[in-house]
Amino acid sequence: MLNRLQSLLLLGVMAGFMALLGRLLWGGDAAFWLMMLGVLVLLFNPVAAPQLVMRMYRAQPLKPQQVPALYAALEELARRAGLPRVPTLYYVPSRMVNAFAVGSREDAAIAVTDGLLRTLDTREATGVLAHEISHIRNGDMWVMGIADLFSRLTSLFSLFGQFLLLLNLPLLMMANTGINWFAILILIFAPNLSALAQLGLSRTREYDADLNAALLTGDPEGLARALVKIEKEQGTLLERVFLPGRRIPEPSLLRTHPPTEERVRRLMELRLPDDRKPLSLSAEPLAQGGLQQPVQRPPHWHLSGLWH
Repeated sequence: MLNRLQSLLLLGVMAGFMALLGRLLWGGDAAFWLMMLGVLVLLFNPVAAPQLVMRMYRAQPLKPQQVPALYAALEELARRAGLPRVPTLYYVPSRMVNAFAVGSREDAAIAVTDGLLRTLDTREATGVLAHEISHIRNGDMWVMGIADLFSRLTSLFSLFGQFLLLLNLPLLMMANTGINWFAILILIFAPNLSALAQLGLSRTREYDADLNAALLTGDPEGLARALVKIEKEQGTLLERVFLPGRRIPEPSLLRTHPPTEERVRRLMELRLPDDRKPLSLSAEPLAQGGLQQPVQRPPHWHLSGLWH
């Protein structure tokens, strides 16, 4: 229900934003048509197939014999979550310690990086998988996809607003007329407003995914330990020493995560029901010869615009 309400709120904000701009710039008729255009763009927001996204990351499907413990955990988590099918597991050749999910409940994929497989043990990686499966079950990728599209549209509007600002000054000087200043200011500062909305939405979804992951595994500590390790491994040694606030760029669906310290605190304070049976997991390393040699190259930008 919360997911649906947030989706409707995003649609309403986008439609209202388009209507306000249309009225300020061109009048009442433009307000209606721009509002309808915004609704149509969002409703028909295309969702990329998981296989296409994985190709962009140069990811390859992981075979069960490569990480048998992780596959067993994935199948059990999908069963507990009530998913109609088990998500496909992909391997991303990157030193980043990361995982992400794409797709829908009916057709989903979870990507894990080489860095994650070599940094986390089975118990910790299972907590991460449970977190991603929670995103899949809750339809978070669609909701955050709408938020991301809203963010990209407002960025384009901001560029348009800057163009109107440059155009407005000569109009005032030469023709003693101009474009509505209020509309120009809204266009320019729209990305800041959408970023704040995306931040709040993302934090809500991340906290919910953490809670649901703990319920699925029965082991809040496993995910908490994984979050601490991931936080520790972000960035190079020089970045941690000289730029402690810096973080490696993330895909737009995964940015604006809440602080790790707060997520860990909430997980460790959870009191699960007595009938919540935890998964039987070990602290054994995941990469035990089933994978290729460790990735040596550092993460960098690719032509696709992704960082991995």
